[in-house]
Amino acid sequence: METDAGNAGDGPGPETVDGLRAVADTLACSGGDVARRMLAELAAPGLGARSKSSATDPVTVVDTSVEDHLRRELAAHRPDDRMLGEESGETGGATEAAPSADGRVRWIVDPVDGTVNLLYGIPFTAVSIAAELDGVVVAGAVHNIVTRETWTAARGRGATLRDADGTVTTLDVSGCDELALALVGTGFAYDSAVRAEQGRVAADLLPRVRDIRRCGSAALDLCMLATGRLDAYYERCLKPWDHAAGALIAEEAGAVVAPSYDDAVPTVAAAPGVAREFREALESCGAL
Repeated sequence: METDAGNAGDGPGPETVDGLRAVADTLACSGGDVARRMLAELAAPGLGARSKSSATDPVTVVDTSVEDHLRRELAAHRPDDRMLGEESGETGGATEAAPSADGRVRWIVDPVDGTVNLLYGIPFTAVSIAAELDGVVVAGAVHNIVTRETWTAARGRGATLRDADGTVTTLDVSGCDELALALVGTGFAYDSAVRAEQGRVAADLLPRVRDIRRCGSAALDLCMLATGRLDAYYERCLKPWDHAAGALIAEEAGAVVAPSYDDAVPTVAAAPGVAREFREALESCGAL
């Protein structure tokens, strides 16, 4: 793996972001290999699910094992880098609220985004990895554990989808230019009071769009937007590991993206043709 993070004082050049993109790709696929191997060895009852933020928010032995694997890989190949992981937090000196600003790369890792889907055998679950430099995400990869599709992007270098057979497609968001024809993705928090409010917003938004999808992985939802499988997306209560890689992939595919670090405000992303109208609709529904 590449070990040179480049000269951050001059901003990340193409060689740097391309190298970080390659590392993210390798790590995401490696994490997917670990997850698939464990799923093959463990029957569903052996996944060892336990609650995290609430009784309906599970974490499994797959989540923790994949994150441990990725942490070891980074420590072995990029020992000077930091890592923020969903399951075990920060290593290397920075914090979620105060990312590195010293030119060191910080990797933002979600070992299994879509854990409930994993538990139920729904093929919409992914490993998500992003590289952040001085507080800016510059490269990322999202790997679907079941379908083996892999999305990658580097800032200023575009986004691609690699299918399981190795076919690579350069991504562009949809050309949808009318909100009434837009297919919208969203998700819901685990807190019951927040879910009730999110349900109210979704009910208000639904008559204004083609339809709404709730697939269960923010990272993959953003990749679906990048691939043209969705026209717009919004979700509140996301953490950096939920959206870091996916937001960059959607942005590099041409989406208008506004990531949020405030649980009360949704991350919003849409194809350019409906971005303004979509945001106005969310404001009207009380989501913004």
